[in-house]
Amino acid sequence: MSLLLVPLAFALQPPSVTPEEQPAEPHPPWEAEPPPVDPEVIEGRRRPDYTDPLPDPVTQDNPGAVRAPPPQAFPTDEVPIPDRWRLIETLGLVKERFWDPYNQNTYKGDRPINPEKVPWLPITGNDWFLVLNGISDTVLEPRSFPIPVGVQTTEDTDRIDVFGDDFSTVFSQTFIVGAALLKGSTAYKPPDVEYRVTLAFNMNYVDVPERRVLFVEPSKPSHRFDHFLGVQEAFFDYHFRNTSDRYDFDSARIGIQPFQSDFRGFLFNDQQLGLRFFGTRDNNRFQYNLGAFWRLEKDTNSGLNSVVQRPRDDFVFVANAYRQDFLIPALTSQITLVYNRNREADEIEIDDNGFPVRPALLGDLRGRDYDVFYLGYNADGRIGRINVTASAYGALGEDRNSFFTSEPADIRAFFAAAELSYDKDWMRFRLSGAYASGDDDPFDNTEGGFDAIFENPVFAGADTSYWIRQTIPFAGGGRAVSVNGRNGLLNSLRSSKEQGQSNFNNPGLVLVGAGADFDLTPEFRIFANANHLWFENTATLEALRNEGSIPKNIGWDLSTAAIWRPKATQNIVFRLSAAALLAEDGFRDLFDSLDGGGAYYSILVNAILTY
Repeated sequence: MSLLLVPLAFALQPPSVTPEEQPAEPHPPWEAEPPPVDPEVIEGRRRPDYTDPLPDPVTQDNPGAVRAPPPQAFPTDEVPIPDRWRLIETLGLVKERFWDPYNQNTYKGDRPINPEKVPWLPITGNDWFLVLNGISDTVLEPRSFPIPVGVQTTEDTDRIDVFGDDFSTVFSQTFIVGAALLKGSTAYKPPDVEYRVTLAFNMNYVDVPERRVLFVEPSKPSHRFDHFLGVQEAFFDYHFRNTSDRYDFDSARIGIQPFQSDFRGFLFNDQQLGLRFFGTRDNNRFQYNLGAFWRLEKDTNSGLNSVVQRPRDDFVFVANAYRQDFLIPALTSQITLVYNRNREADEIEIDDNGFPVRPALLGDLRGRDYDVFYLGYNADGRIGRINVTASAYGALGEDRNSFFTSEPADIRAFFAAAELSYDKDWMRFRLSGAYASGDDDPFDNTEGGFDAIFENPVFAGADTSYWIRQTIPFAGGGRAVSVNGRNGLLNSLRSSKEQGQSNFNNPGLVLVGAGADFDLTPEFRIFANANHLWFENTATLEALRNEGSIPKNIGWDLSTAAIWRPKATQNIVFRLSAAALLAEDGFRDLFDSLDGGGAYYSILVNAILTY
């Protein structure tokens, strides 16, 4: 036994050298640990195929972020300052200058009014704001269009035909000054109260080659200078209530106010005397308007509101509703019902130049009353990558006196327009189409030509288009009557868009066009448009001109324009545009010029300065 225990006891004895003192056994060269990888061998460059290790995951348990702390959690020795404008001024962060529209400015509504500095204003509290604005709109417009030769006299004895020289020049200068007094911070909610007044002063000079174009008296010259001061806005807006925590609201507005019945201004786009209730629901996804307007007389040569004359016996009642994301997402749909009640049959209105405008000098020359209901659907938005704007209207009612038959007639007319556009980077490509029904039989008891109340469309080139911009006089078929109206699309045969009555005995319109916009820089844009136009039905024209057949095609309307905004804002805008109408058989049949040419042009130079 002892012999067996000796080796075991020897084995259990501690070693004479501890492990820390023993030298480490060297690794073979082929098993040596590699040096750490340097991901950036060269400054600014990383080693290929190297990925930094991911950081440790971040977890957070913060129930306080779900609900705001109660008021008692805040210290009582610090008081929040709601008047952030005074704090900014105290710190010297903003130096206000009344002439600077780009930075914080009390006169632009950026800061509240100090009631102590304006004791004459009937305001209390520190949440009243003043907004002043001023606009200078300058227009120079050389143009050509068919100009009839005067019956009694002419500027040139060689002009013995129906139409003479077609060149004329227009210069117009308009100054607009407005002021608004608002209560409530409007950065995220509607104002509680608003008072607004806007005045416009226009000076215009026109030079034409023929007499009896600008004045009814043949003794007056063929040039004219005129001026007028109009009241374009004068209303009171009251905010009844907020209906949700997202500031959906109900408001009312009374006075002279702007109103546009659809997205592009096809039916009624004007500044008229009225009462309107409006508001929103469902986070502004639903909007409504209920309005009644009493139409004001307009100044003949400027088109501004004339408040020194009695308003017309012409009333417009509007009800419409907007819904976003209906019928499809990203598309806003609008349903519109408009009633136009006109009672001007017993009135005779002569414009400032001496021409009769009511009733129009067509047919039996008798006055007219009418009732028209417009039912319309309008859409604006996009379907995928395609931008969409569309309108459709039906006009139903009764004309108490058709000027062809001197008897009552039913009104049955229709209108549709659509514009599709596609955006590609800084380019937009557009396709436009419009249809306005024409009257196919002027001597029956139905009037089928569509006419609006007061159109001012932004469509198919808008006011850079020749046909929309210019007024074509309907010489030889009616006196002091135009085929179309200035800044209008429809061929309505009215004496005046501003002062005349709607006329549903008209040839209608068909338009197909294409255009493109190019934003070359944030400050500079160019665009071009090409439209082809037809009369929808020429039966009315044939009856008024005593012609057996008139072709429908009007011609090509070509236009291009450039817009330059030096500051990339709307404060300074310069526009230069050129348009031409290449007349075809239908237009040539109705109109001609002294040189027999078939091309008419319009050049527009426009400068708008805004404060």
